[in-house]
Amino acid sequence: MDFNDTSKEAEFRQRVRDFLDQNAEKRVNSKQAEVSSAGAPETVQGGAEAAKIALNNAKEWQKKKAEAGFAAILWPKEFGGYGGTPIEQVIYQQEEHNYFVHSGYFEIGIGMLGPTMMVWGKDEDKKRYLPKMITGEEIWCQLFSEPSAGSDLAGIRMKAEKDGDEWVLNGQKVWTSGAHFADYGMVVARSDPSALKHKGLTYFFLDMKTPGVEAKPIKQISGSANFNEVFFNDVRIPDSQRLGAEGDGWKVALTTLMNERLAVGDPPGLDFDQIFEATKEIEVEDGLAIKNSEVRQKMAEWYVQSRGLQYTKYRSMTALSKGQTPGPELSISKLVTASKMQEVSSYALDLMDMAGYVHHDKNPVMRNLFQNGYFFSAAMRIAGGTDEVLRNIIAERVLGLPQDERPDKKVPFNELPSGKN
Repeated sequence: MDFNDTSKEAEFRQRVRDFLDQNAEKRVNSKQAEVSSAGAPETVQGGAEAAKIALNNAKEWQKKKAEAGFAAILWPKEFGGYGGTPIEQVIYQQEEHNYFVHSGYFEIGIGMLGPTMMVWGKDEDKKRYLPKMITGEEIWCQLFSEPSAGSDLAGIRMKAEKDGDEWVLNGQKVWTSGAHFADYGMVVARSDPSALKHKGLTYFFLDMKTPGVEAKPIKQISGSANFNEVFFNDVRIPDSQRLGAEGDGWKVALTTLMNERLAVGDPPGLDFDQIFEATKEIEVEDGLAIKNSEVRQKMAEWYVQSRGLQYTKYRSMTALSKGQTPGPELSISKLVTASKMQEVSSYALDLMDMAGYVHHDKNPVMRNLFQNGYFFSAAMRIAGGTDEVLRNIIAERVLGLPQDERPDKKVPFNELPSGKN
């Protein structure tokens, strides 16, 4: 592993810092953290008016990034991107984390759906949609998961029926981040129920204001409503909005999913630095928490774990810097990081005793960081790949273990056992 920037990378990092210094507020304490995720801005907690203001602020920030060339570093210049390398994307994310910026609205579009459009879209669609995706003028969402198909995405049941030059969509999607403010979405539906599970799918994009599309925000225990259930009732879209061939939806979806790991595979938020700082403020029975031997033991365990994760990420960054494709390290990072965030949050709330139940803007301990993290971390163990799915990836790709048995492998979808038959 090489922990140092090359001369070219160092030059790029300085340009990024100059841009951020001129356009964003720097964090006073580098150990501060915000708990947020791609497509799920936490700022909607303040109600509809606060959500509107936050969205407008985010669009202004996105426009500045686009004008500076940093909004889509990996995208080709012909679509408004920077034409950069994966390591330059990593560098930008590292530097932006040190500033307070408005994010969480555009990552799904730019990180996952835009690249899918580049591979599978028509030239006229690329010219029409990609530039506005970068500038933040149009926001996109990903309509994949369903009530009975989340981790097993190929099990989706939403119907897509051909009617002349149009498709009629009927069904339900769920856990769709940002659907309530998105302008466009990409959706996978089952066009041939008699085909094998992974074969009878077709991939589309559509305007979220198309008649028959209804997004209903899901109220979360944290008080916010960042994702939705989306209903499709006789939604008609032209065949021109199909990506890939009819029945090739799984192949197109894999393009989206491969980009997803890079877009959301390294969840932000709580780590050792934050819990360690908090133990210097929290009082327990025998004084400051940091002076308690059991607390210190826990801090030592998390320190070792966090540094192991740090070096695992460095391996990925080294591969990117050399122009190589990282292995399954990002799956390992997400698996460990999400569960550690949950453990850290829970432990901090226990240390705070009854005060841990209080969620208030004037909370003296890390501005509700652990309260927010406690709610958010459970979702991160599902979003972008559940713990179980990630363990399978690691088992098969790292340890070389055999794949799980698949009784549905050679059975037409409409003959698979379900609760209805």
